[in-house]
Amino acid sequence: MHSLEDYRHIVGEEVISSIYRKARALYGIKVININSTFYGGGVAEILNSLVPLMNDAGVEADWRILRGTTDFFDITKKFHNALQGDQINLTPIKQRLYTQASETFASYCHIDDDCVIIHDPQPLPLIKYFKKKQPWVWRCHVDLSDPNPTLWEYLKGFILRYDMVIISCPRYRREDLPVFQRVIYPAIDPLSPKNMDLTKATIAKYLKKFGIPTDKPIVSQVSRFDKWKEPDKVLDIFDMVRRKVDCRLVLCGSMATDDPEGQQVYERVRRKANTMIKSGDVILITSENNILVNALQRSSAVIIQKSSKEGFGLSVTEALWKGKPVVASNVGGIAHQIVDGESGFLLPPSDKQEFAKRIIEIIKDPKLGEKLGEKGRAHVRERFLITRLLSDHLDLLNDLMR
Repeated sequence: MHSLEDYRHIVGEEVISSIYRKARALYGIKVININSTFYGGGVAEILNSLVPLMNDAGVEADWRILRGTTDFFDITKKFHNALQGDQINLTPIKQRLYTQASETFASYCHIDDDCVIIHDPQPLPLIKYFKKKQPWVWRCHVDLSDPNPTLWEYLKGFILRYDMVIISCPRYRREDLPVFQRVIYPAIDPLSPKNMDLTKATIAKYLKKFGIPTDKPIVSQVSRFDKWKEPDKVLDIFDMVRRKVDCRLVLCGSMATDDPEGQQVYERVRRKANTMIKSGDVILITSENNILVNALQRSSAVIIQKSSKEGFGLSVTEALWKGKPVVASNVGGIAHQIVDGESGFLLPPSDKQEFAKRIIEIIKDPKLGEKLGEKGRAHVRERFLITRLLSDHLDLLNDLMR
């Protein structure tokens, strides 16, 4: 695991010193984070870096996983989709299966920490099954701009018990929620296997291992196979691009343990790719391999993020950190990461032709891609690295512990 000292050459001495100063008032404070998966997706990646660094700064931080059945994760995936606007049939059985996981967890998980941070909807009801004797914070990583009204009213029954809600960008602030809402932008770890520097030999090794040729420019999207990431529409865009420039598409997405729809989306995309595009021009990868993702992003001529909804979009942050040009939907937290035309291109998610046009433009003009990538990397260094996220969490704890 990395210590704060390891980030000194990236963010500078003042940032590291500031973190230690903020931690002084928190020595002996115990914090617990609870979510529903230990790998797959941005939440697990953030906690995997943030929790050890909190401990290194002097805060006693812990991380535990809420266990759930297949039925539970089927239901919470429906909740996730409904929070982003889908319809849902919220039956009493669904409600009971949802709360039962938290009730069971509470029967053997003892919480004696000074602050509890609950991540996303899966463990949200936990607060109901503990005697509240410390601040509880709900950290929502999902787009809350237009939730399904029925589900939102149901979940508010739990959220109202919390002392604070953390959201990923200002547009998710809810006027109908009388709980204090604080914006903390997510971040990436520049020293993690997914983002650390790689040698040319390592990059070549991993591309060869996963069958990714480099004889053509690579266009890639790194995202879970999730309907909100619209991988099927990425195929439509690529079909337009390849008619103008010879290139290859790679769709690389892990399967999170709390996302049961992933395999279904993957199969639909695979069938569509096989029917519309010749073999070898589209490569689908589902391996959970962070160095592969790193190598793929560093080898791509253009990186796409074609999302219709996006909590924040850390795959965009990762691509920008590697100095790569990104063409992305102007949704969710992506709009806070890219300055349109300066550090990438932000486009309406419905405009597939404009996506294709911008991708073609970058492939034909590599210097444009380099210019966009340089500015994108500088923006991430300033605002979206794990040390800034750690600093924000120390500010949060200092406010709560007063």
